[in-house]
Amino acid sequence: MSQEKAPVTAAVRVLRQHKIAYTEHLYEYVDKGGTAESSRQLGVPEHAVIKTLVLEDEAKKPLIVLMHGDCETSTRNLARRTGRKHIEPCTPEAANKHTGYLVGGTSPLGTKKTIPIYMEKTVLALDYIYLNGGKRGFLVGLKPQALLPVLQPELVEVANPHD
Repeated sequence: MSQEKAPVTAAVRVLRQHKIAYTEHLYEYVDKGGTAESSRQLGVPEHAVIKTLVLEDEAKKPLIVLMHGDCETSTRNLARRTGRKHIEPCTPEAANKHTGYLVGGTSPLGTKKTIPIYMEKTVLALDYIYLNGGKRGFLVGLKPQALLPVLQPELVEVANPHD
C-alpha cells in the first residue's frame, strides 16, 4: 500500500460537507485492473467494492449505476426498469466529460453535472462498502446507507453475477 497522503477530491469534499464518516484507502492503480485488483490489494471482498458505471441512454443522456464489483449490470433490464429504449456504456471521453473524473477514478460524489444515479438494491445489505474517492488508486470506505441522502439514488435490481 502506498504511503502517500490521500487526495482531497470533489468526492472527499462532498463527504466532508455532509459530515459522512469515511475511511481512506490508497492502492496501486493498475490500468484495466478494476475492482478485482483494488479488492485484492486492499484485502476486502470484491462484492463490497462498488463500481461507478457511467452509461448513456438512446438520447446520449448520462446515468450512473452503482454496482457490486463482482457483478455485471444488465443494461437491458435497466433500460426496461427506467423507461428507456437503450442503455450502453459511455466512451471514456464522454464519461470524463459528464463527470469531471478520469475513468478508473470516477466517483458518484461531486460529479461535474447532476446525473441520475441508480444503485443496485443489494448494496444496502452490506455493512461497509468501498467506493471510488475521485482519483485512480483511491477508494473511500463507508456505510452504504450514508449515501442515500446525498446521492438520492433510485434503487434497482439489475445485477448479473460474473460467471
